[in-house]
Amino acid sequence: MNKIIMFFLVGMLFYSCGSKKTVAKKNHHKRAKIEHVVIKEPSERVLEIPKKVYANATEQYIDTYKGIAQEEMRLYHIPASITLAQGILESGSGMGRLSVEANNHFGIKCHEWTGDRIYHDDDAKGECFRKYHDAKYSFRDHSLFLTMRSRYAKLFTFKKGDYKSWAKELRAAGYATDKKYPQKLISLIERYNLHEYDMEVLGADSYAMEIEHDTTVRTEGHTVVKGDTLYSISRRYDVTVKELQKMNGLQDANIGIGQVLRVK
Repeated sequence: MNKIIMFFLVGMLFYSCGSKKTVAKKNHHKRAKIEHVVIKEPSERVLEIPKKVYANATEQYIDTYKGIAQEEMRLYHIPASITLAQGILESGSGMGRLSVEANNHFGIKCHEWTGDRIYHDDDAKGECFRKYHDAKYSFRDHSLFLTMRSRYAKLFTFKKGDYKSWAKELRAAGYATDKKYPQKLISLIERYNLHEYDMEVLGADSYAMEIEHDTTVRTEGHTVVKGDTLYSISRRYDVTVKELQKMNGLQDANIGIGQVLRVK
């Protein structure tokens, strides 16, 4: 009997110790899980840079494309002021259909173009215009369009700072049919100070010399060069053929290379 009681007590003691160890292990396991919880730090704040605000679409257009126009001036000697003014006028400050859907900022038609195209009502209904993948290619094609066509050759006899002569000769050479095209370009250039981008490319001193030279030529008159006609000269200086004839005592339209004509 005593042995049975002793075995019973020993068994109870063993069971009690085993239970404590199991509980201890469970508690230890729970603590381990808690100790390894990773607390995530709050994400860093993203600073928002305010967008540049423009007074109108034209100012935004100028700011967007002035660098491209200046680079074209360096490469092809076309005043940046003229390129920007034409772009503004032809594309409606980048808001017109051709510029939005075709990246065509200068209204250049297909002609011998083999690339993508878009059809748009202009002088006639459904005319074919060139389509570009990026606006910068439109600016480059504008430069090539002027430099590679003989009818625009006279443009490059003018100083790069003489935007007024460029504007008038573009109309005289047939770039646009609008009689007020030169005045519109000049007005845009002077309103938005686009000639300052010409000065940045040429340098202040060179630009000042070109302006001084242009003023002297205008005071003395126009020297006739190859390809000049009384009509083209009248278009350039905003006078009529009859006025030119009267100022210079001409009985007909015959003029000679090297001849100096008085102009208004």
